Amino acid sequence: MTSRDTDWDGVRLHVVTGKGGTGKTTVAASLALALAAGGRKVLLIEVEGRQGIARLFDAPPLPYAERKIALGLGARGEGGDVYALAVDPEGALLDYLAMFYNLRRAGTALTKLGVVDFATTIAPGLSDVLVTGKATEATRRRVRPGAKDSPHVYHAVVMDAPPTGRIGRFLNISSAVSDLAKVGPIRTHSDTVAKVIRSPQTAVHFITTLEEMPVQETLDGLAELRSLTGGAIAAGGIFVNMVRPTMLDPADLAAAAEGSLDIQTLATGLKTAGISDNHGLAADLATELREHALQAGLQDKARAQLVAAGRPRYELPMLPDGVDLAGLYQLATAMREQGAA
Repeated sequence: MTSRDTDWDGVRLHVVTGKGGTGKTTVAASLALALAAGGRKVLLIEVEGRQGIARLFDAPPLPYAERKIALGLGARGEGGDVYALAVDPEGALLDYLAMFYNLRRAGTALTKLGVVDFATTIAPGLSDVLVTGKATEATRRRVRPGAKDSPHVYHAVVMDAPPTGRIGRFLNISSAVSDLAKVGPIRTHSDTVAKVIRSPQTAVHFITTLEEMPVQETLDGLAELRSLTGGAIAAGGIFVNMVRPTMLDPADLAAAAEGSLDIQTLATGLKTAGISDNHGLAADLATELREHALQAGLQDKARAQLVAAGRPRYELPMLPDGVDLAGLYQLATAMREQGAA
């Protein structure tokens, strides 16, 4: 599979958020597989400490280290590499101290004394700065450090970020740090992080299902992102996950929703298929079809709300056999076909 233009050319940091239960981690993992097509190298980052990525890939718990976890989407020899990392504030602080002050040993001592937990408890914004800082560092990292003509280590970074209700505050680094430090190294570090997050290199993708609450939370999240950052942080696409296929054509859907399907016609159809209409099977089928039609109508209404948001939209199928590695590749293929990666 060769590389091609996508809706997100130029984006290097893909932040993935969504309401709980919408499959946020599943979509983030699939996006990483899709982005790693064509021999590319992608880093998938988890920031909530749930080890969801490890479970998805049926791998041991991830350490605070970048570890190869899968091959990217593509035929044999054409897929790239997907690396994964579970970030926590403690590990990110040790990285920060080692990178800027060569103080990893001192940082380890501070961790043993509980200073890190104390600092991130009294200043929650600091925790977000440290975690997002690791993601932006990986995004900026080059094969030859400091050489602007050197290629980046990773073609893209995918962050499995906090849920939609917290994403605006999580990414609004400048605001989070304003009460912590006006000047000094923490301020300088946060400004560097904010510069990446507020640049065209970053896009925030929203995950939803075609249900009322997830759709409303997605719309609210888009509005909050614009409000908190004045549009400085770019909204990405809307990934509609777990979409169920419609089993009837529009005319039959309308008839089913109205409850006007002809029971005798259904019974005849069952008989033709070699199924007896014992115990009122045709009537039961008509009831189920009506429920299906009403659900399809609700999905269409939710879909129209998402279309009105004006963001690129991608629909991912419900996986009837559950989410496994094969399912992740199936979703990654759907993303590629729709131009999401």
